[in-house]
Amino acid sequence: MTRRTAHCRCGQLRAVCEGEPVRISVCHCLECQRRSGSAFAAQARFPVECVTFTGSSTRWEHVGESGRAAEFHFCPICGGAVWYRNAAFPETYAIPIGAFADPDFPAPGFSVFENRRHAWVEITGDDIVHD
Repeated sequence: MTRRTAHCRCGQLRAVCEGEPVRISVCHCLECQRRSGSAFAAQARFPVECVTFTGSSTRWEHVGESGRAAEFHFCPICGGAVWYRNAAFPETYAIPIGAFADPDFPAPGFSVFENRRHAWVEITGDDIVHD
């Protein structure tokens, strides 16, 4: 079984994920752009029973463009975002792909909020669902 570890920049807050993600996506919504500090955010979702967290986190809840609440957890020392839980997918934890720091991480299967996509961004692949 595949085991992946994501962590914040200082390493204090960690998420150990067992198995493969159930969904890998990029989101172009304005809130994800702000959260990631980039033109889009990329995240992998794992079933809650497959993720173990260690370290302390600061929690912040926010209602996004979709109208649904999400609960974000980040390191109180370095500020690195390690996981969040979205009301739209309560059975999963979302973990930013960058927190794994793994260039071999699987590609996304979904590209959402493309109406907010920057014109110079293109998400490519044969099996990607564009929404």
